[in-house]
Order: sequence, then C-alpha cells, then structure tokens
Amino acid sequence: MMSGTKKRIKIVAAFAMLMVALLYLYKTLVTVNEPAVIPSRFGSSVVRIEEQRPWPPTENVDQRNLRINFEMQNSLLQAQRLELQTQQLELQRTKDQLAKLEEQVRSLQASTPRKYLKVKYLNYKNRKRILITGGAGFVGSHLVDDLMIQGHEVIVVDNFFTGRKRNVEHWLGHENFELIHHDIVNPLFIEVDEIYHLASPASPPHYMYNPVKTIKTNTMGTINVLGLAKRVMAKVLIASTSEVYGDPTVHPQPETYWGHVNPIGPRACYDEGKRVSETLSYAYAKQEKVQVRVARIFNTYGPRMHMNDGRVVSNFILQALRNETITVYGNGQQTRSFQYVSDLVDGLISLMASNYSQPVNLGNPQEQTIEEFAKIIKRLVGGHSKLQQTKAMEDDPQRRKPDITRAKNWLNWEPKVPLETGLQQTIAYFRNELMRSDRYQESSNKYFESPDLQRSLGRQLLDTTGGA
Repeated sequence: MMSGTKKRIKIVAAFAMLMVALLYLYKTLVTVNEPAVIPSRFGSSVVRIEEQRPWPPTENVDQRNLRINFEMQNSLLQAQRLELQTQQLELQRTKDQLAKLEEQVRSLQASTPRKYLKVKYLNYKNRKRILITGGAGFVGSHLVDDLMIQGHEVIVVDNFFTGRKRNVEHWLGHENFELIHHDIVNPLFIEVDEIYHLASPASPPHYMYNPVKTIKTNTMGTINVLGLAKRVMAKVLIASTSEVYGDPTVHPQPETYWGHVNPIGPRACYDEGKRVSETLSYAYAKQEKVQVRVARIFNTYGPRMHMNDGRVVSNFILQALRNETITVYGNGQQTRSFQYVSDLVDGLISLMASNYSQPVNLGNPQEQTIEEFAKIIKRLVGGHSKLQQTKAMEDDPQRRKPDITRAKNWLNWEPKVPLETGLQQTIAYFRNELMRSDRYQESSNKYFESPDLQRSLGRQLLDTTGGA
C-alpha cells in the first residue's frame, strides 16, 4: 500500500516538473517573438503590430525580416491614410462653415435695403406697364433706365445671348422692375400697355454666328410680340435698322428709299429679317388694327456695348486701349454716322408717344469716314497704336447717312450729344471694363495656380481612386 502511494507521488512530481519545463519554454518563445514597436507620426504614441506567429515556427530569419518590414510599411501607410482622412474632415468642416457664412451674408444682403436711382412717382392712371424684349442688351438697358426713372413699371424679357444681367442688376429687387429669362421665339403671355421689341443680335459676328436663329428671332419673335400686342391691345414699337437699306444707291437715305440688299449674302439673315419684321408689323396694323411704330436705327455707341461685338466703335477703342494695331477694313473711305445711346433712347420714347405710324430714321446725320473715325479714337485714347488696312468685308455698305427730316418734323427730335463727348464716355467705360477683366483674370490665376489648391485637388484625386 505504501509503495503504491510513493509511486503515485513520484508520477505527480515528474508531471509537475514537465509542466514547469514546458511553461519556461513557452515564455522563452513569447519573449523572442515579441511584437515590433514602431514610432507613430502622431506625437509620442506608438503603434504595435499584432502578429499571429505560427506554432511551431517554420520561417527562417530572412523571411521573418521581410515580413516584419512589410508590416512596418503597411502600418506607416495606414497612419498616412488616417492623417489624410483627418485633413479631409477638417476641409469639409471648413467648407460647411464657409457655406454658413455665405448664407448669412446673402441673408444680410437680402434684409439690407438696396439703394436705387431716384424714381418719379406716377399714380395708376399715368403709370404704364411696359415690356422690353432684349432689355438686358446695350440699347435696351439704357431704355430701361429712362422708363424706370419716369416712374413706369418695366418688364425685361431676354434670353441673354448678347444681353447681360449686369446691365440691369441695379434695378433688381425694385418694386417697379421685373426680369424674365425667356426667348421671344416662344410665345409670351403677359399683361402690358406698351411693348418695345428690341430682341435681336445686332452686330455682324453675333447675327452671323447663328443666321437661322437670327431670322427666327426677327420673324417668329416679331409674330409673338405682335400677337401679344393684339391680345392685350398694347402699342408696340419695332426696332428696325438702317441695314434694311443695304448698300444704298441713294444718299442720304430717306425712309421712302426701298433699299439695295443682297438677299443671300452673309448679312442677309439680319437685313432681310428686319425687312420681314417691318412687313409683319404693317400687316398686323392693317389687318388686326395693332398700333405699331417702326424705328430704323443707325449706328449707335455708348457704355454697355459688348466688348467683343465686332463693331467699329468697340474694335477701335479696344485696340487703342491695348496699344494694338487699329485694323480698318477696306480702304477706310466708307462712311458711317454715329449717334450716342442716350439720343437714341430719347428718340425711341418720343416715337412711342407720338401718333406717327410710318418708319422713322433715328441716327446722326454727321458723316465720317472710317479712317477719320479711327484717327479720332486714337487721339482721344492716346498710346502708340498704328492704323492698318485689311481686306474689306463682304457686302459692307460704302455709305451710310440718315435723312432725319421725319424725326425732326414729327418727333421734334435730333441728336444732341457731340461725337467726342460721347466717345470719351464710351472710352472711360471700356477702360474700366478692361481693368475689371484683368483684375478678375489675375484673381482667377492666383486661385487655380495656388499650392494649396493643388494639394487639395491631389487629395481629392487620391480619395476618388481609393488611395494606394
């Protein structure tokens, strides 16, 4: 009995010693295979690589070193991704804060009363509701100013092909002003008392850009305007042009002259479009008893002209301001008559208020050659520009001078602003526009070429592609 007990004690002791030996061996292996510790890019904290070691170990020293190096690189990449995500979150928070600030600024602007030009008060009997198609353009915007100051309600309709919101933005929000983005080729349903139909591109590059659209504007657009005038019994003024005379064989051109127009030339889309517009006007007048007025407008200049409209005034002024060569098409002996925009607006308003229904020329009877006009602009602008003759444009009229006898007799109207006075105002406008354009261009370049933007775009690209 005693011997059996001793045997069991010996077996238990041997088993305990074996367990101690195994435990010591296990601790030794764990110490040898302790996880690597890698400094983090985020301060003094550390990143531990959790490893699952095979048991028993089968890799040699080279394999183990490669694996540990790979895991270290993977850990660094994860840290970089975490840093990028943190920066993206900060950028998003900044964008959200900026959006809130912009919304607050807009809200503040909306709640701050705007300052408008002084407007005359008219009671409901004298105040008219006036529609101006193309009212955001060069001539239309000046007409808007005069009619608003007189105290009328003005509705501007424009598709902004050549018109600009900036021309009428100083009236936005006024109780008497309304701006509608609409193409007059499509019907318009509105209640008005008078209509000034000015909608149409008027410079050769603009009306030649899409000749079919130009024809549609001057035919279908005119039909829609005349149809509206018929429905609401409104008086309508059609803005025609001296181009209906073509390259005239009669000089100066009276309203009784039928014109000399090439019906298939490059300018025909505008010339013939305006001639059809006049035909439609008098057809509606005879058949539907619509009150129509037709103004044949000659060359006009002034502030708010489109800088790149390709007309003589804007071309010469821009070239002179930039000290570029002033290009004169042809021999420079073709003539033009230039009126300042304020004179034209006075004539349009006088014609609308009159009882005269036949076409009326609105232009300046003082005639200059193109070469003389270029020299005047060069002298007013200064600089070192030179004049250079280039190839003449096809179907370019050789002489253009209005006979304004009708305007004098029936409207008591004639131009008042001297040529050089108007040109100085126009040059000042173009100079400011160039400075504004250069300022915006410089600001744009600084933004898009900044290192911060490049880094931001790079991060967005990395995020889009999912990183490395």
